[in-house]
Amino acid sequence: MNARTEPAEAKPSAIARPPLVRELLLVAGLFLVYKFGRQLVTGHTTEAYRNAGRVWHWERVLDLPGEGSVQSLLLHGDTLAHLANTYYATVHFPATVAFLVWLYLKRPAHYVWARRVLALLTGAALVLHLVFPLAPPRMLAAAGLVDTAKVYGPSVYGPPQTDTLSNQFAAMPSLHFGWALMVAIGLIVATRSRWRRLWLLHPLVTLLVIVGTANHYWMDAIVATALLGIALAIIDLPHRTATTAGRAQEKLAPAEPKENVLVGAGR
Repeated sequence: MNARTEPAEAKPSAIARPPLVRELLLVAGLFLVYKFGRQLVTGHTTEAYRNAGRVWHWERVLDLPGEGSVQSLLLHGDTLAHLANTYYATVHFPATVAFLVWLYLKRPAHYVWARRVLALLTGAALVLHLVFPLAPPRMLAAAGLVDTAKVYGPSVYGPPQTDTLSNQFAAMPSLHFGWALMVAIGLIVATRSRWRRLWLLHPLVTLLVIVGTANHYWMDAIVATALLGIALAIIDLPHRTATTAGRAQEKLAPAEPKENVLVGAGR
């Protein structure tokens, strides 16, 4: 009895999505390591204030615009200052989580890429926090800036001496800005909408907020941008045709043999 094999059919197959539980544990673990790692520099008050004076001096040498020029815009009314403080307190972390969740569900390959970039950026930031503790401009008398969160609310920080939930002397680099910039870049790369570059408004607004509320110096955002650039250069971008448009990648089927294969031909 003669028979022949049929060529395998090409079937679309989506990019493999990492196991959800593993990803939740990994992301939570990275966050906890960073959170607890920041606490290692708590108490380095003298060094943090000394570094703040240095950063303030460097910015004047570089002729960067004064942080006060941005803050003066917020101080025209209580409402604007309150909105800026609310943005600082509530948008940063949820926006990044929503970004990762969307990529995980819609662009798995881009999710892995973005998670690796964010992990590398955050790890580098932790190292810099440890070696260069920095008091934010709202604590630096020479800056002459208002602690808008304390005056207008809401505030996510307590008094530095008793605040055990956060390290307020870890201003450089600004992960508020670094993460926001990565969210914008990630969404621009992973989508094809003609309006996708509008995502850059997120880091732009974040920059104005962190400077205007006196939580960060311009230099904090500049260093965060440099670290993100290094991370993006190290972590390879997923192939555009595989996931950017949200299409599944097709597996190649085995080539059809040139000749029919007869069952029992070797007998």
